[in-house]
Amino acid sequence: MAQIELEGITKRFGKISALNNINLKVEDNEFFVLFGPAGAGKTTLLKTIAGAEFPEEGLVRIDGKIVNHVESKDRNVSMVFENYALYPNLSVYDNIASPMRSKLYKKDEEYIKKAVNKVTEMMKINHLLDRRPSQLSNGQRQRVALGRCLVREPNVFLMDEPLAHLDAKLRHFMRGELKEMQTSINSTTIYVTHDYMEAMSLADRIAVLNHGEIVQIGTAQEMYYTPCNEFVACLFGEPEINLLEGKKCVCSRTGEMSLSIVGSDKALELEADVRNVLAQHGADNIHIGIRGNDIQFAFEDLGDEWIKGSVYANEPIGNKVIMTIMVADKKIAITCPNDTVADMDQDVYIKLNLKKALIFDGNTEEFITRHNIDSFKKQGKGVQ
Repeated sequence: MAQIELEGITKRFGKISALNNINLKVEDNEFFVLFGPAGAGKTTLLKTIAGAEFPEEGLVRIDGKIVNHVESKDRNVSMVFENYALYPNLSVYDNIASPMRSKLYKKDEEYIKKAVNKVTEMMKINHLLDRRPSQLSNGQRQRVALGRCLVREPNVFLMDEPLAHLDAKLRHFMRGELKEMQTSINSTTIYVTHDYMEAMSLADRIAVLNHGEIVQIGTAQEMYYTPCNEFVACLFGEPEINLLEGKKCVCSRTGEMSLSIVGSDKALELEADVRNVLAQHGADNIHIGIRGNDIQFAFEDLGDEWIKGSVYANEPIGNKVIMTIMVADKKIAITCPNDTVADMDQDVYIKLNLKKALIFDGNTEEFITRHNIDSFKKQGKGVQ
């Protein structure tokens, strides 16, 4: 397999800069995910590695060799596209077998038959071998495209949202299969997705892209527990992390620095390590990032740290309920047990677990700290 290195990659389409000075190293045998919103530059970056696009600036290295002017067919990469790119005149069998019949990577027919049978059984399309793409559903076409990618033994697998059109059950199954594939054949895989669950479950490391630039590179744990800014924090988790405006105040009970939520007069006590960092940072405008499962709720006032709000929405979604609460003019989403029942506009009280909160600079939106951050760094979960 191969190590991938990108150095100062810039790609423009007319006046639009799709990639801006991308620097990235993907290690040999790593499962690396490119993640971000639509239009972030993920697919363009993947095509640049594949050789389907050529950068205006920068170097692309595969296994230490510069390949900027090497055509796609000579890079020994296997790519699956979101739009399938199947041969309409060929059967499923022949579509999947086609990479092994090319002049560069030709195999004998016995080898091809075994490889096709193996991958089609894994993809659960072995009963479709004689059909043509026009006779398949979108999900089946995507599995054929993925199967055609997997029968190869290339330097690098490049996958552009290969599970996007599969149903939920098959998507979950295929995530496990892809991870097992990567482990068993020791492949270097670069995988594009906009689904944070796919990114977190599959990736050894993740690169978050936005507007053609890399925002953060790290493990799934880093993205979730110590995101570098509010943008990254909002990409991971369901419901989306709550970002509340906070202001520094003094707790009347302890006399220590604390925070209050704008729109509430309740002083929220901070852990000593968070207080110390905030005192040194000097930021007056603070944003508190807190996830829905780190907020307690009750339908009666239970004390000083409980903040009053009203029920805005109550959404049962299977194994949990997402309750949206209005505090002043701010909506706060919390995760509740699946038997939670609430009436619209009903009074509700919430308590934030600030031991789990992420503290951001309200002006720059950059991450400042969280409680016990050193333990995350020791586990390889620190901010990069």
